[in-house]
Amino acid sequence: MKRLYTLLLLLCPAVAAVFAQDMPRVRQTIDTLTSATMHGRGYIQEGDAKAASYIQNRFRQMELQPLGESYFQSFRFPVNTIVETPQLQVAEQVLKPGVDFVANAASASGKGNASVLTLDSTIFKDPAAAQKFFSQSFKGKAIVFRQQDQQKLSQLPQPYLQKLQQAKAHVILQPKALLTSVASQQAPLPVLEVLEAAWPKNARSLTFKVEAKLKPQHEAKNVIAYIEGSIQPDSFLVFSAHYDHLGGQGRDVYFPGANDNASGTAMMLELAEYYSLPQNRPAYSIAFIAFAAEEAGLLGSFHYTGNPLFPLQQIHFLVNLDLLGTGSEGMMVVNGKVHQQEFNMLHQLNQQHQYLPQIRSRGKAANSDHYPFSGKGVPAFFFYTLGGTAAYHNTRDYASQLPLTEFRDAFQLIVDFAGALQE
Repeated sequence: MKRLYTLLLLLCPAVAAVFAQDMPRVRQTIDTLTSATMHGRGYIQEGDAKAASYIQNRFRQMELQPLGESYFQSFRFPVNTIVETPQLQVAEQVLKPGVDFVANAASASGKGNASVLTLDSTIFKDPAAAQKFFSQSFKGKAIVFRQQDQQKLSQLPQPYLQKLQQAKAHVILQPKALLTSVASQQAPLPVLEVLEAAWPKNARSLTFKVEAKLKPQHEAKNVIAYIEGSIQPDSFLVFSAHYDHLGGQGRDVYFPGANDNASGTAMMLELAEYYSLPQNRPAYSIAFIAFAAEEAGLLGSFHYTGNPLFPLQQIHFLVNLDLLGTGSEGMMVVNGKVHQQEFNMLHQLNQQHQYLPQIRSRGKAANSDHYPFSGKGVPAFFFYTLGGTAAYHNTRDYASQLPLTEFRDAFQLIVDFAGALQE
């Protein structure tokens, strides 16, 4: 099938134009969502609000209808923010924020000089070593430990945990990449995460500055629109994707979130563009839900399933879209082993048309916004592509490095699958 398609492109340039015209729009969508103006679609400089407004405007341009009086469904939650670009100098070496180090998402504010105290890993096996290590003063010290020891530290006796909080700062050495997250609480002291390869050997002192602010009532918005079905308007298919990401740390560091999840948001918007055309009007109604605060713990989808805008029982099937910027090694289907009949249908469509190299299946997983729906009994798949970029939850997940290897084929497979679900 792909050979025939390639031959058609060579013989008929008009066919190429028809098939290629959407990819510049996809690139533009991803470029817009990952731009510095949206600052990582997070919790400083109104990044997530700007992204929500952008998606709302796209829905309006397509003339999609809101479910209710507005495209927005608002909710609130606490979130910690790093409001200024963090600074770190170890001995004579100035480390670069966002490249060599970041502030931990839960970090408190703090600044000043500290002497380095490297954690003795024997404390986890030798009680005498632990007693000796914790008998010294931690005042004015920066406790340095490896990421793999972080969980072990949390399991130490309470007196030791309390002693750790007497330090001036904590430094976590990350072995391979700076993996950041979103925190709903603030730690009792500053915490920095440093790439292990950037940490100077035999470091004895450091100077740092972190300015953090806990926002107890941050307002976020799910963005929701739909197209009414032509035959069964009370039955819904749902396409969902989370548009939020990790935000930024001051003005100089932000997390673009191209694969995670500008790519899934772009796919959802392309599907909305497709079904908004009169010739593609679906038999079932289709809802498009762009979720906020997925990175904060699936908060947007949990809020929606607790406050649905139409009965959840009317959802015939939900397809959640995340990490769709690659595909050289195929696509994974979370819940594929749960909904075996629908997975077999998807697999057969892929084999018939040779869209993706492979379609793999796994069971339940609480790793994206399909999960709250599954918990309410809604049939749901979560699609993500395999292979390609390894950039994840750091500043390297930017738009230009995203290959979009199988984006077009994944789009067509999803359209075919949605069509089969409506038969």
